[in-house]
Amino acid sequence: MDSSRPGALQGLRVIDVTQVMAGPFCAMMLADFGADVVKVEPPTGDSTRTMPGAVGTDSPSFNAVNRGKRSIVVNLKTPEGVEIVRRLAATADVLAENYRPGVMETLGLDYPTLAAINPRLIYASISGYGQSGPMKNKGGFDLVAQ
Repeated sequence: MDSSRPGALQGLRVIDVTQVMAGPFCAMMLADFGADVVKVEPPTGDSTRTMPGAVGTDSPSFNAVNRGKRSIVVNLKTPEGVEIVRRLAATADVLAENYRPGVMETLGLDYPTLAAINPRLIYASISGYGQSGPMKNKGGFDLVAQ
């Protein structure tokens, strides 16, 4: 893309609370179109950072789906970490997450909670088997979806 021309999504902020492939790919596409994407990574980093071929904290798998993003480390298992994501969501246009259904609700980062803070927030949930139905709690990855 010609970096001298603004992207269609320039001026939009995306909070990327995703890992592995499908979620990061989604957020990367938004970055490719000019959105400011802030990737929220756990203290150990996105799990793809240590996939085969890794050098230091980067691997080909991580780099393939995370270009154009800024990353921050946030421990969502602490109240302080949850508060950081809430503050980010208050200023965001989009939040993307790919945890199993119910995890973000348990953390207090589900759509109803964040929409109360930011009613214009677009909340994108990505899961292998959807948000409802008999297999909703099964983990799924990109290859499963394809």
